[in-house]
Amino acid sequence: MKQKIEVYFLKLILVLVISAVPLLGQAQVVTSPNTNLTLQFELKDNGIPTYQLSYKGKAVIKPSALGLEIKNGPSFMDGFTVINTEKATVDSSWEPVMGEEKTIRNNYNELVVTLSQVKNNNRYIRIRFRVFNDGLGFRYEFPKQNDLNYFVIKEEHTEFQLAGDHKIFWIPGDYDTNEYAYTTSKISEIPSLMKQATVFLNAQSPIKELAVQTPSMMKTADGLYINIHEAALINYPAMSLNVDATTFKMSSHLTPDAVGNNGYLQTDAQTPWRTIVVSDKATDILASKLILNLNEPTKYKDVSWIKPMKFIGVWWEYFVAGKSTWAYGKENNVKLDQDFSKLTPNGKHGATNERVKEYIDFAAKNGFDAVLVEGWNVGWEDWIGNWKEEVFDFVTPYPDFDVKALHTYATSKGVKIIMHHETSGSATNYERRLDQAFQFMKDNGYNAVKTGYVGQIIPRGEHHDGQWMVNHYIHVAERAADYKIMVDSHEAVRPTGLNRTYPNWIAQESARGTEFEAMGGLNPDHTTILPFTRLMGGPMDFTPGIFQTDLSYYNTGGKQRVNTTLVKQLAYYVTMYSPLQMAADIPDNYNRFPDAFQFIKDVAVDWDASYILEAEPGDYITIARKAKAKNEWFVGGITDENSRIAIVPFDYLPKSKKYVAIIYSDAKEASWNVNPQKYTIQKVVVTSKSNLKQYLAPGGGFAISIKEATTSEIKELKKL
Repeated sequence: MKQKIEVYFLKLILVLVISAVPLLGQAQVVTSPNTNLTLQFELKDNGIPTYQLSYKGKAVIKPSALGLEIKNGPSFMDGFTVINTEKATVDSSWEPVMGEEKTIRNNYNELVVTLSQVKNNNRYIRIRFRVFNDGLGFRYEFPKQNDLNYFVIKEEHTEFQLAGDHKIFWIPGDYDTNEYAYTTSKISEIPSLMKQATVFLNAQSPIKELAVQTPSMMKTADGLYINIHEAALINYPAMSLNVDATTFKMSSHLTPDAVGNNGYLQTDAQTPWRTIVVSDKATDILASKLILNLNEPTKYKDVSWIKPMKFIGVWWEYFVAGKSTWAYGKENNVKLDQDFSKLTPNGKHGATNERVKEYIDFAAKNGFDAVLVEGWNVGWEDWIGNWKEEVFDFVTPYPDFDVKALHTYATSKGVKIIMHHETSGSATNYERRLDQAFQFMKDNGYNAVKTGYVGQIIPRGEHHDGQWMVNHYIHVAERAADYKIMVDSHEAVRPTGLNRTYPNWIAQESARGTEFEAMGGLNPDHTTILPFTRLMGGPMDFTPGIFQTDLSYYNTGGKQRVNTTLVKQLAYYVTMYSPLQMAADIPDNYNRFPDAFQFIKDVAVDWDASYILEAEPGDYITIARKAKAKNEWFVGGITDENSRIAIVPFDYLPKSKKYVAIIYSDAKEASWNVNPQKYTIQKVVVTSKSNLKQYLAPGGGFAISIKEATTSEIKELKKL
């Protein structure tokens, strides 16, 4: 009798579940905490999962399909039934180790939809949506189950059906480089502009389909700002966006591996978050912390050794002065096992004991934390372009670089030396030598390393943005943490907020940075776009601070120039966030402009609060920030090739107090290409009620440092 009752109840439960399915199949709606954003999930015909997103009633993403195609089994594209939905609300806060804010609020409404495929033995997945006040994050989750364990991804088919022919700031889709110049156009114009946008670079693999990279920044005709990217890229290939320039639909395109597969997952597993940041204010895009919030907190128990740094380096002179080289010898065929003391010196090696001591002295005199030295180690003679596996061993210095003596000298001056590990793209060689290299650093007092991945990747056939390399970068960060070493990676996959999870991975390049000013130049609008694109994923080692902007000064015969005013270079320390900031020019040039150099010496690199005062992608940005644990504020403003007047309020200053503002501004006759080094400096008293109308020259900027005023300063200085 008991068995019959159990069977009866099981049948009853089954009937109830089946009768509930139509309700679960209806559209599921969740809004942002402030109700501005509305997400709707729905199964369409044949059980195809779709979503759509609106902002204040305006369509951001029209109904768009979700799903993945796999190689060793049926796809996750259709045939789904909704078997469960869950909703939750989270409102919490957390403190980053370093950042633009002391405290970050994490506030969202969540919808988790569990989907089952009856035709595939009820195999099931989850799609998790989180709707924040500033956007949406969603990902696919694959729980451990009997009929799903290990699978190979053929392609992810996440769609972003845009509502119109938006203005877009884009770079070409590529598996190996992010170092393209940005193009501004309509989506419909991308096909006609792609060829000229895909310029030659050292290591590149343009996507054959029409595609752009993320973060992708757009503006609609009716004033919405939309940014599409990803968060928490772990054990998965980076995503680019296929573009249908006729229907304005974008769709995910994953970076393949050496055999053409797009990823390997074993349950329990999940994809990175797909992110859509939305607002009708451009300033809200720059203020968004959605991507950081979608990353996991760090598991490091001790983070006290992770510190922000301001540094100089033996670096820029390699690009512009023509007097220094990374390589020591004249030879162009070297091997790691040879005697490098027998090389024929080329007479231009930059990383010599004498030269490095000069940089250490300059750093100590001017209050810098560290000196980066590139070209210190053997192997540079034939490193580039050869797809050679064992180029560097990361522990053997050239004959004119004394590691221990320089460590002793730097320590006596209170200065660190930053290690440089150029891998030449040979990740296999680097991983084999990683522990030896990090132990060498620890033994010789190095606590930070700049890694580089110039060239084609080894394992051969892998890409900079593929799953194998994504895991490699994380492995380097984790292993570095075991030695209490901070990492600044160049030529790595674009960041996705992982500096929260791995806070010793303090900065990345992953875009066209200052070095390109010596290799063709950057358009004046380039740095008014980067904060809306590349910097959405994390801090950038942009290497600002170039004072000698006309590079013909070095008598190299060329007409190359840095396409900014000198003062715009100062502003970058505020507008281009990084806890690792370089004063990238040659010390001699700072000695020529000591009053302007003072701002670089003063400016903070870690912050309690940031205020995005005004912004328009491709045109201008003005940001104010409060220094960490200090009553000091810094303001930076930049513009594109057009002059403008910035409106700068000071209402973020504490009330009832007076402050001294030192304003560094372009001279009236200055521009990025005429009189770029002409500037003015003035001191004024400001309060929270003050407002400034500040002129910016074409390709120019302004910078302001603010400290509490003394009684004598209040009496002597003009009030704004």
